[in-house]
Amino acid sequence: MPIFFVTGGAGFIGSAFVKLVLEECLDTEVVNYDALTYAGNLDNLAGFDVARHRFVHGDITNQSAVLDALPASCDAIINFAAESHVDRSIASAGEFLRTNVLGTQVLLDAARERHVRRFVHISTDEVMGSLPENDSSYFTEESPFAPNSPYAASKAAAEHLVRAANHTFGLDTVVTRCGNNYGPRQFPEKFLPLMISNALNGESIPVYGDGLNVRDWIYVDDHCRGILAAMKRGQPGAAYNIGARNERRNIDVVESVLAALDRPKSLMKFVKDRPGHDRRYAIDPSLIESQLGWHPQETWESGLKKTIDWYRQNTVWLERARSGAYREYYRKQYGSEGAVS
Repeated sequence: MPIFFVTGGAGFIGSAFVKLVLEECLDTEVVNYDALTYAGNLDNLAGFDVARHRFVHGDITNQSAVLDALPASCDAIINFAAESHVDRSIASAGEFLRTNVLGTQVLLDAARERHVRRFVHISTDEVMGSLPENDSSYFTEESPFAPNSPYAASKAAAEHLVRAANHTFGLDTVVTRCGNNYGPRQFPEKFLPLMISNALNGESIPVYGDGLNVRDWIYVDDHCRGILAAMKRGQPGAAYNIGARNERRNIDVVESVLAALDRPKSLMKFVKDRPGHDRRYAIDPSLIESQLGWHPQETWESGLKKTIDWYRQNTVWLERARSGAYREYYRKQYGSEGAVS
């Protein structure tokens, strides 16, 4: 029976991927390795098949713990584990370097030592920097790296380590990159759950700058299907950009949420812009579409409805997450519950 070692599998995207594997790969076992930092949540794993899913609490920077948890025969390591919030990286970059860079190298070393068949690294479009506003250009797999935040720089460094492991040691690696994910169970420091949460509670929604920054949105399950396709059929050493061709201005996303929840636009509050705020992200997914046959299944409208409905129906989960450390952090930074993207 194939065994996948998934790091960060209690987080938003990682848990969605584990759920997909358990539902679609019925002959596969998953070892789910997660440090359970503020964004990791065991509630995300509720209902998983315990016969094929085993959770291990551990840190990817701890080499001995990784080797102890890694099965003797492992078909793939899929690395979701990361510090991922840009604002936090601007405030303090150390944890991002430790987890995203050093942790990735620990996993690569473990993969080589245990002869793991394939290493899949989950990256971000932010490694490629910012695109011109009102332009027709897109990020492709050949776009140069130009990270503009400590978070993006740490993810770019991790990608370089993955490339080096493939080139120098012959490790079978695949990298995937995507834009802004949205969907159920996302920690409410992130763009959409923050807006939904604040709107449901009648609280103001801080928006950076003029709100015209553009992001490329993808429903989390579509992203996970792309990762699974790349893991199964991707070319060794390749990188695949996973995008839904869904560019939206931040202000338009906020207005979509307010309209769906029947809340007034007056809840929007424009705040001082983030330092070095990237203006536009846009992904060209042509390679994964043509080579692996992947295409998104959700539209923006259908994915947004599913997302809002889930948060409306899971207020207990949302309040548990809202009560976490992010509230104090954002109050200190912005005098509010945080600005969006």
